[in-house]
Amino acid sequence: MARRKKTTSRRESRPASMPAVRSVPLRSMTAQALDSYFTNLNGHAPGHLYDLVMREVEEPLFRAVLDYAEGNQSRAAEVLGINRGTLRKKLRTYGISA
Repeated sequence: MARRKKTTSRRESRPASMPAVRSVPLRSMTAQALDSYFTNLNGHAPGHLYDLVMREVEEPLFRAVLDYAEGNQSRAAEVLGINRGTLRKKLRTYGISA
């Protein structure tokens, strides 16, 4: 198995050239996104919203946590609070390789 190139950990500080991002709680961003979703339905009925939200959130979540864990699936599963086997199944579902 090829070794993964070491990347900058998310725990490390940002370079001075990168502007500071105002911290907005995930809950607030989620509420804003859902408000926007309902506002833009244009008379259409919402359907399968749970599945839609999970598809939209899970993939970037797994990518971010794997990046944070530097590709270590056991550590990523621990951070997520799920079994490593479950993580591996989800990674296959989304076509993510670690």
